[in-house]
Amino acid sequence: MPSKVLVCGAAGQLGRELQQCAPDGIEVIARARSALDITDANAVEAILDEHNVRAIINAAAYTAVDQAETDAAAAQAINAHAPGLLANACAARGLRILHVSTDFVFDGAQGRPYRPDDATNPLGVYGASKLAGEQAVLDSGADAIVVRTGWVYSRHGGNFVKTMLRLMAERDQLGIVEDQVGTPTWAQGLAKTCWALLAIPEAMGIYHWSDAGACSWYDFACAIQAQGLERGLLTRAATLTPIPAANYPTPAQRPAYSVLDKSSTRALLGYSGAHWQDSLAAMLNDWMEHDKELLA
Repeated sequence: MPSKVLVCGAAGQLGRELQQCAPDGIEVIARARSALDITDANAVEAILDEHNVRAIINAAAYTAVDQAETDAAAAQAINAHAPGLLANACAARGLRILHVSTDFVFDGAQGRPYRPDDATNPLGVYGASKLAGEQAVLDSGADAIVVRTGWVYSRHGGNFVKTMLRLMAERDQLGIVEDQVGTPTWAQGLAKTCWALLAIPEAMGIYHWSDAGACSWYDFACAIQAQGLERGLLTRAATLTPIPAANYPTPAQRPAYSVLDKSSTRALLGYSGAHWQDSLAAMLNDWMEHDKELLA
């Protein structure tokens, strides 16, 4: 395992978990976007030299899927240009890079879990920019790992779990999309997997990781409500109504089926990961432990 690792996107959900889950003996150089402009080659070169960094984990991303449709330049800069710049710097220095990508590189039409070598076909600007970032990293000549994931949540920042709990507390009824299927991913489990992959010298290329199982957004919302009620995070149940995605139009088209095949990653690491419902329970427990006022 490299001794000094630069974590880009350190203020995000995954970035914060990467810092908390770092293995013993690893010095993490954590930089949020405000502290390091990863689109600036000189800034990247300077921090690598200053700290004698031995590897990079790039968890930085432009993740505003709908906004990307009208802000393509920003999405391209952060999701496509910057990863290539980071990877080129790694290639020049003989460093490793692990870059985090997304299930949105697929169109969702396949109907079975996507393997790392399946054909990509992003439906919008966000997915296309992330795919371009993957390609730039893999083409750089660096010792590179790309980890695709999806539906990430944690106790940090804004995400579907926290939004659902807030809306369930505020409203008597919610309509939740039922015809988009994927797998929720707790950022803490993803962070541990990233560290595990980085520790394996022969790990190179594309890997998939999310929690086990699959569900629709409606299924996910039902589980969030059930576990929220069980823990006292909700005092009453809202009526949850399954609706088609067509009833909730968004600027960006989303894949209808984006479950990832993790078999190659599981085989390499020797573990299968937790089921998404178990991870949801663990995340809620973690959130409650750190934010006591939730039950106040």
